[in-house]
Parts: sequence; C-alpha cells; structure tokens
Amino acid sequence: MKAKEIRALSAEERAKKLAELKEELFNLRFQQAINQLDNPMRIKAVKKDIARILTVERAIELENADA
Repeated sequence: MKAKEIRALSAEERAKKLAELKEELFNLRFQQAINQLDNPMRIKAVKKDIARILTVERAIELENADA
C-alpha cells in the first residue's frame, strides 16, 4: 500500500487498516515461531505498511495542529 493510497482513506479506514495489519503481523510472527511461515519477506512488508500508515497519520496530525 502506497502513501498516496493511505492519504485517500478516511481516518476510520486508516485505523481499521492499521488494526488489520497489526493482527496480520501477529499471525505471521506466530507462524514463524512454529516454522510454518511460507514467505518470511511478508513480515517486512507488513511492518513497512504499518510504518507508512503511522507516518501519514502523524503528518495529518501536524497539518491540523498548524492550522
């Protein structure tokens, strides 16, 4: 998911997507712990998506603070 796509989402949609990604990350880590993870690079991708969402939310928060 790209930052441009994240900015297009509403605050509720971003929060929902963030919760989904955190749950997916938990499940991937669990699969890794029991050696059933098919694609270990997926963990890295999910972590980056979480960081993108948090970064966009922070940028929006700062924009609103300046206004």
